[in-house]
Amino acid sequence: MNQSRCEWAQHELEINYHDTEWGVPLHDDQRHFEFIILEGAQAGLSWLTVLKKRESYRLAFANFDPARVARFDENKIELLRQNEGIIRNKLKINSAVRNARAFLEIQEKFGSFDNYIWQFTNGKTIQNNWKSLSEVPAKTPEAEAMSKDLKKKGFNFVGPTICYAYMQATGMVNDHLVSCFRHQELLEAEKG
Repeated sequence: MNQSRCEWAQHELEINYHDTEWGVPLHDDQRHFEFIILEGAQAGLSWLTVLKKRESYRLAFANFDPARVARFDENKIELLRQNEGIIRNKLKINSAVRNARAFLEIQEKFGSFDNYIWQFTNGKTIQNNWKSLSEVPAKTPEAEAMSKDLKKKGFNFVGPTICYAYMQATGMVNDHLVSCFRHQELLEAEKG
């Protein structure tokens, strides 16, 4: 059966990601940290570039364990800058370590990062009904509020556009087009 899906999913990696992960509500802190790293790494690049490097990121960044990444020192950061399997931008690598430290502080204060991050949508997925990609915004007031608060808490590479992409990836918003088979599936899953 040929199902209609969001038109951005063209490559095999994008199709698999779209069909199984994108927009699914996420409540696992380690996976939240993974998306913080990957969305920040994507800045200025295509998501396909990041998907192709995802397994290398998993190896390079201690399976996205924020406690381990927070302990990365200058020697480890320099090794990461030599790793051809990841995006070797010094600012993005430094940001991942800095964000790991801020992530741990949020976990300490809120009990989990999940408790903290979902407050920006009042604990529920925002259900959108876009008919075309041109309607999907690059940022929203919720993403702007998230960005401002994350920056205040010590994060970087978390501008409003990155935060909105993060919200889409982690199911805080359902931005599958209404013509996409996943839109209805995720809407029904939210209703329980």
